[in-house]
Amino acid sequence: MLLNWPQRWLASAVCLFFVLVHFFVPAVSVAQRNTRAAAQPKKVRLVVAIVIDQFRQDYLSRFEDQFGEGGFRRLLRDGAVFANAHYLYTPTVTACGHATLMTGATPALHGIVGNTWYERETGRSVTSVSDRNVQLLGGREGATGASPVKLIGSTLGDHLRLNTQGRAKVIGIALKDRSAILLAGARPTGAYWFDSSTGTFVSSTYYFKELPEWVKQFNRECPASKYFGSKWEKLLPEKAYQRSLPDNYPHEKSIFGTTFPYTVNGGETKAGPRFYSQFEMSPFANDYTVAFAKAAIENEGLGQDDQTDLLAVSFSANDILGHYFGPFSQEVQDLSLRTDRLLADFFSYLDKRIGLTHTIIVLTSDHGVSPIPEYAQEYNLGGRIEGRAITSAVNQALSRRFGDDQWILALNNWNIYFNYEPIARHQADRAEVERIACEALLKVPGIGDCFTRSQILSSQLPSSAIARSVANGFYGPRNGDVVIVTKPFYLAVENLVANHGTPYSYDTHVPVIFYGAGIKAGTYLTACSPADIAPTLAALLKIEPPSNSIGRVLNEAISDLRP
Repeated sequence: MLLNWPQRWLASAVCLFFVLVHFFVPAVSVAQRNTRAAAQPKKVRLVVAIVIDQFRQDYLSRFEDQFGEGGFRRLLRDGAVFANAHYLYTPTVTACGHATLMTGATPALHGIVGNTWYERETGRSVTSVSDRNVQLLGGREGATGASPVKLIGSTLGDHLRLNTQGRAKVIGIALKDRSAILLAGARPTGAYWFDSSTGTFVSSTYYFKELPEWVKQFNRECPASKYFGSKWEKLLPEKAYQRSLPDNYPHEKSIFGTTFPYTVNGGETKAGPRFYSQFEMSPFANDYTVAFAKAAIENEGLGQDDQTDLLAVSFSANDILGHYFGPFSQEVQDLSLRTDRLLADFFSYLDKRIGLTHTIIVLTSDHGVSPIPEYAQEYNLGGRIEGRAITSAVNQALSRRFGDDQWILALNNWNIYFNYEPIARHQADRAEVERIACEALLKVPGIGDCFTRSQILSSQLPSSAIARSVANGFYGPRNGDVVIVTKPFYLAVENLVANHGTPYSYDTHVPVIFYGAGIKAGTYLTACSPADIAPTLAALLKIEPPSNSIGRVLNEAISDLRP
């Protein structure tokens, strides 16, 4: 039967429709799939956590115009920058900060309440990583080693290892033992730190029976002694340092001099302990740390497969130098600029070796630092407190009330540990002893606040930000009976030019920057904390956050969280 023209037109239209469906719809579907694939972040092969010890947030703005393109400026331009990140506890010191970064917890939970504390069970001061049950590997013969046995709970690296039956590799590296160990966690692939008696990278029998062969080879081929006699000169022309204090500012204090240039030899004719002490506060120590990090990447095969690995690197030299010169010195400025150039080189290496599209970089610091008190006093701020004034005020007050005795066992980490024997002997109430001590301490010039063990454990603290900070830093089995907080800009450590440890912004305010795979660039001023780093990385990697984590996931930084 012949079709009339309307019927022929309708049949043609139907045929055309099926042709379009057959060819166009699959093409659209392919295009949609390609678009979704392009939007998905690439597989993360390596997380690189970078900690610059004693690096204040304001260094990024003070020196930004002097940075190169590939280091800090690259992170500031293309990363997720959290410019309002503060630690939520006191004391703001190295061990607490490094433990917080990978646990997402505060000292009250992870138990690392200071670099050192007084241990009542043994009657001595211990460090955050001291462990008499392990031996040092690669350092001085017969020396005691170190381990993470005092760290409570898990780290991000521990969860990577748990999730993969140990296939993920986790390595911590720093000059300081506490920095490398506390970043790496309970059972990493390895943790390595610098031994100033031998000038080599070492570890302990907690991790292995003997050092990996590649570490031995690195120590043979690239010892720190190769930097002996190196000259540290200013990176930029003289006028670039006018934003800092004069080079010969009188209150700077280092046995290796206080003006540029510096010949890094420790005043020795060959490498020895004094040289290594000077080396540790020079930019060459950071160079050495990155050289070891690169050796770890290559010899451990980090980032070479679809299993996500973790490398945590802490630059300790910035802190060691800062204690002797203060945050407004030309030395700190120059070391910050050199750290920027070193990071640019390291990022370029990571891009060539692994690819930054397969890498997540997070950069932060463990704490800030106060100005030199004498400099602060020029602006009617702060001062110095003699340690003897603290113990004397407490002893006198307690002796007046109860009679002469040896009331104090230790003053450690801004904590007073009482001798319980005379308290029992005088039939004194501990809470009353604590209260009398605090009343006496608050009369010492420069002491701003005082909190007792009884207050903290019974949750009877005032509702102030400082009180919350102290509570967040308090773990009962390790802290003392009285916790002291200075007034702003006061320093209670006599052998250091500048220091940190307080709940004030110059100590708590640090950078938090994410960069790389799955990261959405931007600058965010919402309040956050370095404790947020571990849960955010866990969300990016789609694993459980560390066991004690209290941080929040920084959703602002994440471009895509779909499974």
